[in-house]
Amino acid sequence: MRRRLLILLSLLTACAPQQAVSTPRLADILPYPTSTSQAAPQLTPEGLVPLKTPLPSSTPFTYSVKSGDTISGIALQFGVSIDELIAANPEISPSAMSIGTVLKIPSNPDNPSGESTPTPAPFTIRQIECYPTSNNGMWCFVLVNNDFPDFIENVSAQVTLVDSDETFIASQTALLPLNVLPPNTSLPLAVYFAPQIPVDAKPQVQILTAIRLLPNDTRYLPAAVNNTLVQINEDGHFAQISGDVLLPAGSIAAAQIWVAAVAYDESGRVVGVKRWEGGGVQPGGSLSFEMTVASLGGRLTRVEFAVEARP
Repeated sequence: MRRRLLILLSLLTACAPQQAVSTPRLADILPYPTSTSQAAPQLTPEGLVPLKTPLPSSTPFTYSVKSGDTISGIALQFGVSIDELIAANPEISPSAMSIGTVLKIPSNPDNPSGESTPTPAPFTIRQIECYPTSNNGMWCFVLVNNDFPDFIENVSAQVTLVDSDETFIASQTALLPLNVLPPNTSLPLAVYFAPQIPVDAKPQVQILTAIRLLPNDTRYLPAAVNNTLVQINEDGHFAQISGDVLLPAGSIAAAQIWVAAVAYDESGRVVGVKRWEGGGVQPGGSLSFEMTVASLGGRLTRVEFAVEARP
């Protein structure tokens, strides 16, 4: 009987799950594949100003034409339509712009064109984050989310920096890394303030523009990001990114592809954003991309993607 009991105990011990013992080892690169974006945490942003509350602006939002500029390129750069840009500058001929010509950008909160400003399409502002830079400048990110099944175009906001006494420091327009905010997607509006900006400057944000597009807008093509790989370095200061942009077989050819990569820290705060530009994708084809995104704040822990394709 005693022998049978010992055999039974031996069998039970052999069948019991064993805990593996391993020695942690730091790696220079921590890779992980990503295929779908994670929902950003719902944070209550501080500094959000009601739409009808006027904010100070130092100078009208303008742009001086440079060599090689075209009216379509300038409109694309600032995320506005060509018609809006022409309407804001009726005295200027789009086909005969000389170098140095000053254009009024219609996203200016001062509305220099005098045209009526439509009420922006509703979207959610999840967070407002600003990071001082080593040269006494400051980057600000306004994370916005599109809760609708349709694309939103020309999303912009005015970011105003004030000191501890609410005294005006500087004000600029923040724009998305893409021309559109895809459905059920979060992207940051970004703006850089040149030196000298106090490190304790506080942001105030006011929504300016957002246009909800009709379904099947022919200016944008369906595309998806797939096979993404994010490699974060040991200290979390930057990430090396790669992946593929896929164009459906039923689409038309894409002449331009933009991929936005948004970096977050472990608390879900935006700490960096980068845009990759490419083009030339046939229906049913793919295009590979590579880029590096750096953190302006804490340790980078994850990266999310959004894509824009245009014919």
